Amino acid sequence: MALKSFTRRLTIYYFWYTILFFVFLISLAVLEKEGVPRVWIGYLFMFATIVIYAGIGVMSRTSDISEYYVAGRRVPAVFNGMATAADWMSAASFLSLAGGIYLTGFDGLAYIIGWTGGFCLVALLIAPYLRKFGQYSIPDFLGTRYAGKHGSNAVRILAVIATVIISFTYVVAQIYGVGLITSRFTGVDFSVGIFLGLASILVCSFLGGMRAVTWTQVAQYIIIIVAYMIPVTWLSAKHTHLPIPQLAYGTTLPALNLKEKIFANDPKEQQVRAIFEQRADAYLDKIQHLPGSWEEGRYEVQRKLEDLKSGNASLIDIKAAGRELANYPKTPQEAEIRWNEARSANLARAEPPVSNFQPYAAKTKEESDIKRNNFMALVFCLMMGTAALPHILIRYYTPPSVRESRDSVFWSLFFIMLLYVTIPALAILVKYDIYTSLVGTDFSKLPSWVTYWSSVDKINPLVNITDINHDGIVQLAEIALDGDIVVLATPEIAGLPYVISGLIAAGGLAAALSTADGLLLTISNSLSHDIYYKIVDPQASTQKRVTISKLLLLVVALVAAYVASLKPADILSLVGAAFSLAASALFPALVMGVFWKRANQHGAIAGIITGFVVCVYYMLHTHPLFGGNISNQWFHIAAISAGVFGVPAGMAALIGVSLLTPATDLHTLDLVDYIREPDEK
Repeated sequence: MALKSFTRRLTIYYFWYTILFFVFLISLAVLEKEGVPRVWIGYLFMFATIVIYAGIGVMSRTSDISEYYVAGRRVPAVFNGMATAADWMSAASFLSLAGGIYLTGFDGLAYIIGWTGGFCLVALLIAPYLRKFGQYSIPDFLGTRYAGKHGSNAVRILAVIATVIISFTYVVAQIYGVGLITSRFTGVDFSVGIFLGLASILVCSFLGGMRAVTWTQVAQYIIIIVAYMIPVTWLSAKHTHLPIPQLAYGTTLPALNLKEKIFANDPKEQQVRAIFEQRADAYLDKIQHLPGSWEEGRYEVQRKLEDLKSGNASLIDIKAAGRELANYPKTPQEAEIRWNEARSANLARAEPPVSNFQPYAAKTKEESDIKRNNFMALVFCLMMGTAALPHILIRYYTPPSVRESRDSVFWSLFFIMLLYVTIPALAILVKYDIYTSLVGTDFSKLPSWVTYWSSVDKINPLVNITDINHDGIVQLAEIALDGDIVVLATPEIAGLPYVISGLIAAGGLAAALSTADGLLLTISNSLSHDIYYKIVDPQASTQKRVTISKLLLLVVALVAAYVASLKPADILSLVGAAFSLAASALFPALVMGVFWKRANQHGAIAGIITGFVVCVYYMLHTHPLFGGNISNQWFHIAAISAGVFGVPAGMAALIGVSLLTPATDLHTLDLVDYIREPDEK
């Protein structure tokens, strides 16, 4: 009865919150129409939403250990589903997923299939059993389940290390997204934008822990879904006259396919693609003549700078030449990596447009098979990774019962589905808009959004449209668009009012902040509870444990912000790496810990270490970002899907070592029986 009353009160609160948000949105639209400068509209959106999250964080502040770690275990299933959906719909989902589908077509659907499929595994294999166990963290569960005769510290420490590495990799991607949005709508430098966004992250998670994060995430989900639905519905009505994008975009696909065939055979497009192919050949020639080509190139750049300084060149030209020299590869090894990347980029742009609905499109059957294998490998990694992500799994500690926890997974999937069935529609409709309104435009009449987005990041432009063949007309092959800005730039691409741009930014910020809150809390709680309290100081008071968690959260947040400011990779790549690591290190131990009584401490240690090492080795060995080479790939599987090797290796190690070492004790067997016993309360 108390739960029903609590749920009813929450429903009323968030109903009025939603109504007031729409009133705020309409008010800003009126202000824009009355001539209020756009920059102020952007500031109002950013300021108002951050104040809302901060207000919830302040009102939810707590020092109670249960409230701080698991929101008092009283979050109703529907609201836990909304909070989990917000926690889940990170910057990758909101900002980058539509961009991935825009750039890769059918192949981008691997993310949607893998991520949603992963929640089925969570519901069937993990969530109810974690709630029945009823503690505070994933390392807590693994440490207790695999305690062994000599205590639980070994597995617990390994699980904490894995949790921190996985969550840290993931949170860097979220903070990168925060910086991208903040810099876009405040005009500050990208690095400064990261630390401005960080302040709003800390207000929620620092003051109230899981209680503050949960109620903030519910509020953030509402903004996320409204922000995504309004522009894509508007775009759908514009191109198809049907304001239901999930149904309408299917009618756009044939027209899009026809345009792609026209572009593939257009002489001007072929001319541009041929130029990119020549550039790729030039890079190959330089790579084949290393180290001599590196020395010659460095000499040429130095001589160019000296000639400019000794002549009457402008300061701008001298500075540009200086930057070129500073950015020149420091060693022949670095030159090989960078020139290989440049060659691959030029070869990609030399290819005709990617088909949007043809599975595994390629020139040959062999290439198509490689694409298919990578698609399936990525789906596998994302599914297993979803079922092992610590910041998602701890959300199922927060409902009041096992049944509510199981229901939470259903509601999580429902609220995620509302966005995920819309993402492909946005990607296709934006692409159609660019094909019809930008391609074929005179370079002297480029729309204003091109100039703006190309200047947001001058070192690595988010939009780059260059007249490659010098005909004065924009060809499709001359357009280079960063996938991370497809959603953010949608309102401007479609010619929508600026208030919609502010709404999109607010939604993207909510997505990044909600996930960053959950990840930072997961890291700090694992360190404070599983390392400090369980190992270092078991006699620590409740107040001291919460204080330690808050201090650790602050340190981790600052380090993550610094790493994100270095722009280590694109958002999807970072997120993909986190999923492969989670799947490889934690999935075998979690699942076998519930469903195989013979799994023991030695097996868990072997499984976690083996899976993690195999996954990391493959990434380092094959990803150019880490000094690897794609020629080192096994069966042509991309580095992002390293978990396809890590999971089987970890599972085999866990099973093999468990069978070769003594069986688990009676206390552990009783624990397994207890967490597997049905509980319908």
